[in-house]
Amino acid sequence: MPTVHFDSGGREYQIEVPVGTTVMRAAVDNGVPGIDGDCNGECGCATCHVYVDPAWLSKTGERPSTEKQLLNFASAAESNSRLACQIRITHALDGLRVRIPDSQH
Repeated sequence: MPTVHFDSGGREYQIEVPVGTTVMRAAVDNGVPGIDGDCNGECGCATCHVYVDPAWLSKTGERPSTEKQLLNFASAAESNSRLACQIRITHALDGLRVRIPDSQH
């Protein structure tokens, strides 16, 4: 099973995630602080905003237009910002590293 590394408030959470699961669902189901997923993964909010480690950004795919629009409203969005609900885990993402913005703690 692929592993995702979450940095939340300086604490690392290393979670094994089944292929096909979103990064948001993995965080919520495993109690990672700072990821709320208020819209339940429907790309309707930005409460699952994460920073993808630059080494992994190209492997997470392109941002859909809805995600781009929501990130315009996210606090402290950066060039490597993504919504965790829009990143679906594949074997190629084994070892993915994401950081949760400080503003979400």
